[in-house]
Amino acid sequence: MEQLGYYPGCTLETTGREFDMTTRITCQQLGIELVEIPDWNCCGASSAHELNNYLAISLAARNLAIAEQKLALDVVIPCAACFNRLKVAQKALLNKAYSEFVFEGRTKVYDLLRFLAQPRYKKRLKHQVGKSLKGLKAVAYYGCLLTRPPEVTDHPHPENPTEMDEILKILGVDCLFWSYKTDCCGASLTVGRVDVVHQLVKKLYDHALEVGAECIVTACPLCHANLDLRQKEINEKFNKNYYLPIFYFTELMVLAMDINDTEVWARGHLVDPIPLLKEKGLC
Repeated sequence: MEQLGYYPGCTLETTGREFDMTTRITCQQLGIELVEIPDWNCCGASSAHELNNYLAISLAARNLAIAEQKLALDVVIPCAACFNRLKVAQKALLNKAYSEFVFEGRTKVYDLLRFLAQPRYKKRLKHQVGKSLKGLKAVAYYGCLLTRPPEVTDHPHPENPTEMDEILKILGVDCLFWSYKTDCCGASLTVGRVDVVHQLVKKLYDHALEVGAECIVTACPLCHANLDLRQKEINEKFNKNYYLPIFYFTELMVLAMDINDTEVWARGHLVDPIPLLKEKGLC
């Protein structure tokens, strides 16, 4: 089993526990042992970079320095916001802008989705699929921070990423084409401008339904929280009756691997995914 450094970040230990749980199961099934960065700290993704740039870089840089010095492993990061901040810090360290942190660039930084979409893991995934998710109609939603800005993320196709689409198709999901996969859901405005968030999220619901989706799949805990949390509010505000379960892509990977823990991770969802999965004969 190969080893890989793991930075869960704060969200995967709180509101995104089901993402953490299914990430760990997925990686284990694919022959990857996740080794958590010892004594990791919050990367400050939510607000530090808006208040103090030195603090924002330093919080993330400390984690990278520990990973390289104590683990000597590449690091994978499930949370899109954490990934974005650690990539910013990585580039600052490589430019020798923060010499108090020892980091020579041997440790590479990956977002989980792009890491698992590498050909060798997709090949392993094909052998792990025990239950096809054929018949489940979904749209892949990447949000902003996994791919943009490309000078930070190094993503070759920031406006049209395809990694999640490729993984979902291996699982048997009917992954539908839509033009909103990297549109913003307004997660950073969730406290101060809920009215804007409602408009942005409602647009995503509408366009997902327009192409025939029964659910939305995401790789970001902030996007997941926003799309899952706001559905009841938006139904009430706009007199709608949206029912769109929001899945992490790792949840569908575990489901397709036929690992019987659906009831456990589904408890973390506000829009209950179980009725849809039962309708499709998937649980």
